[in-house]
Amino acid sequence: MSDTAAADRPTLAVTGSTGWLGGLVARALADLGVPQRLLVRDVGRAPNLPGAEPVQAAYADRPAAESALAGVETLFMVSAAENEHRLAEHRAFVDAAAAAGVRHVVYVSFFGAAPDATFTLARDHAATEQHLRDSGMAWTFLRDNLYLEFVDKMMGEDGVIRGPAGEGRAAVVAHEDIARVASTVLLDPSAHAGETYSLTGPESLTFAEMAAVVSEVTGREVTFHDETVEEAYASRAVYGAPDWQVDAWVSTYTAVAKGELDGVTDDVERLTGRPPLSLRAYLESQR
Repeated sequence: MSDTAAADRPTLAVTGSTGWLGGLVARALADLGVPQRLLVRDVGRAPNLPGAEPVQAAYADRPAAESALAGVETLFMVSAAENEHRLAEHRAFVDAAAAAGVRHVVYVSFFGAAPDATFTLARDHAATEQHLRDSGMAWTFLRDNLYLEFVDKMMGEDGVIRGPAGEGRAAVVAHEDIARVASTVLLDPSAHAGETYSLTGPESLTFAEMAAVVSEVTGREVTFHDETVEEAYASRAVYGAPDWQVDAWVSTYTAVAKGELDGVTDDVERLTGRPPLSLRAYLESQR
């Protein structure tokens, strides 16, 4: 590639454009006329967007990632698909970004990410955040609460949401609100360097309250059963999932029980100028 051609390539890269969050962000940027490089594992699945250049790269393939990121200044990094080696993939990708000369990474993390978080995957997010802090690149962390779109999909065929969450609360947040924040940050990344944003909906709800909202809006009878931890592991054993995955499923609920997903912030409205979507408003919009 000539120097001129390289200079003409988009300097903003977006990962995850074949998924929900990266896709929403990529489309929002395209609608604003922002050129972008879409890093995807399969270019055939990349969305066809004006000003977007699909480039093949996988997080775990450092040489390919480094080549795909050459000339990129700002990188939107969506978390890799959940798997046993996700943290290693994140570290390899961060290292590739630093080696390629990326200046700023906007990383999608998790609410309350910490080395000792109850939710096991939040520990991986904390480790990724630390790797970014140590990378020499500027960074911004978007720590998302639980996704409210999943609430009405969490019940079994009998309409019961099961998990050891007790009366703990979660400030569930909408995909579109996270994407709006991400787009805002990516339009002016330097203004958000070194910032950690905790993205929540407008209220913290118990799972019993979430079930009641789903029932009221959809007309389906939905309830919450507060399992013991032992019951939670037993009820999920039928899926034959690996231990790390089951631990993640169960610890989602125990983290809520311990209050680690409670607490509403004003970050969504402060950054975007619009209040976040509530669970009720989302469900009513789907009818």
